[in-house]
Amino acid sequence: MRVLSVIAVSALALGAALPAAAQERSFNFALGLGVGAAPDYLGADSTSAVAAPTFTFGSLKWGAIDTGNGVRGIPDNGVSLNAAFRVLGDRTADDNPELAGLDDIDIAVELGFGLAYQQTNWMAFGEVRKGVTGHSGVTGTIGADLIMRPNDRFVIKAGPRVNFGNDEFAETYFSVPTGGTSSFAAYDAAGGALGAGIQVTGTYFLDDKWSLEGGVSYEKLLGDAADSPITMNGSEDQWRIQIGLSRQFTLNF
Repeated sequence: MRVLSVIAVSALALGAALPAAAQERSFNFALGLGVGAAPDYLGADSTSAVAAPTFTFGSLKWGAIDTGNGVRGIPDNGVSLNAAFRVLGDRTADDNPELAGLDDIDIAVELGFGLAYQQTNWMAFGEVRKGVTGHSGVTGTIGADLIMRPNDRFVIKAGPRVNFGNDEFAETYFSVPTGGTSSFAAYDAAGGALGAGIQVTGTYFLDDKWSLEGGVSYEKLLGDAADSPITMNGSEDQWRIQIGLSRQFTLNF
């Protein structure tokens, strides 16, 4: 106990002695876990229960960088730079026998950045992401949202989305190799606009730290994604629903 007290007093003294600029460095974000239902894989006509992490960028203050008003704060009108994050579930023939002969795909985590133009009741955005697991392709999304705030705890966003992927991404999820053991005809998918639809999300802030988040989205696969034998054996219509709990964090450094 005596050692812990000395450490605590020393940390407080060090914090007081640091330059003001160092103490103003902070990173505000939220992490959560959502559960819901999603297609078994891109192009599937069946769904299954899913669980996925969520990430929300709030603000970053570091030297000349000062962007964002916090997870719960109302974003400033104008242009902003944001982090981008997406998770795609794995695809295996063990879970989906109709895919026998196709390569299994691990869970994909995509990281990147986006630009948004914000106004009080609407926003437009575009983002680019790179696969760091599951696939190594590049994907992107452009969209817009109508923003409604019934009260200071509840935020609803709804608007269209168009999803893109490069050749490597399209090949991973929609191509069928020549000479494989798959029952599908050989197919070489190319990148481009691969899906379009609409998304509705809602966030309810329980207190200063915790929030409930939910959403539903519909995407219709397009282009080579829609023409793939994998999709033609499944469905172009992709529905997703999710609800989860999120906690806000602020790191000072």
